[in-house]
Amino acid sequence: MSNGNIAERICVRGLVQGVGFRPTVWRLAQASGLRGEVWNDSQGVEIHVSGTPGQIDAFCQRLAEAPPPLARIDAIERSRVDAFPESDKFLIRESRRGEVRTGVVPDAAVCPACKDEIDDSINRRYRYPFTNCTHCGPRLSIVERIPYDRSNTCMRHFPMCPACQEEYENPADRRFHAQPNACPVCGPKVWLVDSNGVKVSGESDTADAVETASRLLKQGKILAIKGIGGFHLACDATDAAAVSRLRERKGRYHKPFALMAGGLSVIRRYCEVSDEEAALLQSPAAPIVLLQRAEVEPLPEGVAPSQTSLGFMLPYTPLHHLLMKQWDRPLVMTSGNRIEEPQCIDNREAADRLQSLADGFLLNDREITNRVDDSVARVMAGQARLLRRARGYAPAPIPLPDGFPETTSLLALGGELKNTFCLVKQGGAVVSQHLGDLENLISYQDYLKNLDLYADLYEHRPACLVADLHPNYRSSHRARELADQQGLSLIQVQHHHAHIASVLAENGWPLTGGKVLGIALDGSGYGGDGTIWGGEFLLADYHVFHRLGSLKPIALPGGTQAIRQPWRNAFSHLHMAFGWERVVSQWGELEPVQWLNRQPVKTLMQMITGEINSPLSSSCGRLFDGVAALLGICRESISYEGQAAIELEAMALAGRQQDVTGYMLKIDEYQAVWQLDAAPLWQMLLEDLQAGIATEILAWRFHLGLASAVSEMAIQLAERSNVETMALSGGVFQNRTLFELVHKRLSEAGFRVLTHSLIPTNDGGLSLGQAAIGLAKMTRVS
Repeated sequence: MSNGNIAERICVRGLVQGVGFRPTVWRLAQASGLRGEVWNDSQGVEIHVSGTPGQIDAFCQRLAEAPPPLARIDAIERSRVDAFPESDKFLIRESRRGEVRTGVVPDAAVCPACKDEIDDSINRRYRYPFTNCTHCGPRLSIVERIPYDRSNTCMRHFPMCPACQEEYENPADRRFHAQPNACPVCGPKVWLVDSNGVKVSGESDTADAVETASRLLKQGKILAIKGIGGFHLACDATDAAAVSRLRERKGRYHKPFALMAGGLSVIRRYCEVSDEEAALLQSPAAPIVLLQRAEVEPLPEGVAPSQTSLGFMLPYTPLHHLLMKQWDRPLVMTSGNRIEEPQCIDNREAADRLQSLADGFLLNDREITNRVDDSVARVMAGQARLLRRARGYAPAPIPLPDGFPETTSLLALGGELKNTFCLVKQGGAVVSQHLGDLENLISYQDYLKNLDLYADLYEHRPACLVADLHPNYRSSHRARELADQQGLSLIQVQHHHAHIASVLAENGWPLTGGKVLGIALDGSGYGGDGTIWGGEFLLADYHVFHRLGSLKPIALPGGTQAIRQPWRNAFSHLHMAFGWERVVSQWGELEPVQWLNRQPVKTLMQMITGEINSPLSSSCGRLFDGVAALLGICRESISYEGQAAIELEAMALAGRQQDVTGYMLKIDEYQAVWQLDAAPLWQMLLEDLQAGIATEILAWRFHLGLASAVSEMAIQLAERSNVETMALSGGVFQNRTLFELVHKRLSEAGFRVLTHSLIPTNDGGLSLGQAAIGLAKMTRVS
């Protein structure tokens, strides 16, 4: 030590690579008068520094308070060391290897500084569609391994020109060690071809390609556009004929299309936008945000059939920015895939799979290493909540709550629909991006690819595997295969217990925090008694759960057919509540009853009575389906998951009134497991139909009544169990109307209500809950 100086080694953990962290450290160290060095390693960022104790303290405080925009500091670990830095300056060193603990940073929307350069006619990156810096651009979509250096990304195929190399090596430049750094001289190129792969004549550079693409879109053409994490199919959202053609070609007849607009002013012509929603749209994650339609300017009904909301996003890549500058109206920007398949990411794959869908292709030669869908969010109860967690959010790790071990490695393989998986290492949970429905073979193959990718990225070797209790999920099957191949133990977790554990883990509920009353409402999950659950009231912690209540189980005649055909649920509910003969006798003049009576009701009654392919289910999702069918929504069939419930909520919002009461559900306290019986609801609904009351009001009364009954049963069960905290999870809580009604009622009753925000409430959050339960069980065993 000299002149009162000391030396410290400072370890910074979190999302600190690929975000301009080392240049920030360099600038702060220079300003603080420190000497030393900083480098990336596999655990984060290491700093070896020398100065007075006051200087180092001030430096660490400034680093914690003002990290780079995309960084997230989880810990700053300081220790005194005897060795002083060799240099009398502060230097940035090359990355070093070791056991991987650091995270991969999510892809980020183009930052304001880069947009300014793209728009500046004298800047060397003018109109360059791959402009980026340490504050924005691709990350997960291009990385192949850790550490996040250019040589470990697909950008290794593009050697930097002298000008880019100078930026890359200059710590004072915001492109210092920006791994995707590029310019028109040395970086990726963009070009336009027709549906046969022939380059469109007349284009000589990037500007021509984008301008020509814009002109074709204005002519009503459909284009496949290669983005940051996959292809989009785009068309003019105000052109009803183009929208209709896209639906016809894609075979996607009802599911809403996502939209992209050049700015908030455009979006506000079509939707209401709150301050929270505007901030979400403009955030570095730039998700699709579900917004309430406004009555200012209508869009064709084909954009979002039977919906009162629209999903908008802002341009999040330089290419989108260039394209949308030429538009004062929105574009449809839907995933570039055939129906139910994952989006294309490769030029050749797109040419093959999208040739019959697109009139042209706006391509580039930067590889998409990892498929990353657009994230989807909705503001509910005043807070942004993810419905699909992918671009902009994944795979940022989620710190595990207090009490969980930091030395255990584990892999949770998720569910069947909206799949994600979760790996746990060093006290953090890494939830993958949305991978889709594993029932589809291409999606399942992508799931297997990503399992291998994440194992390599994080050098992850699990000590245990966790899977859903359902024996036929493909994720559960893969878990059994891996357990056999690697000699690992396998923990199976009940579906709705995982839902509740997921919301607990996201909210930092300690391992020893005690039990909560969990309300899990969804479509279906394999129950502990062999039936199908989906409307559950669980007294739960991470270790165990007790089923205190549920919706009254109803038969699903035809099994999975009842999921696809909502009328089967309407019939089953009515038959099991009153008997079909009484229904026909008392309400037979009603159109929906007449329609149902023309179906093979005798066969269905025999199936239900004989328990032939008619499993019992307490599913809340199927209750929504039954009510929707009776009100004429998706009666015969649905074309996408949750369609009937989504359109039922839209109908309810059109009938929203202050002076009506909800339909009643009866709380049956005389069962070992309390039940919510919907029979009174059905009777009141049929009587309203007889009275000729508008179906919109009936839909609203259904939402009011269900929310009231769910809340009242939860309150009674919580008071009997002496718990003060509720936890809400499951896909049904994507319904903003139901969620806000239940959340408000429980909060007003004095309960702490835990809900999802960063992790989806649907099955996209299952893997986090599985991981938390698996860790709890391993901790108890050890």
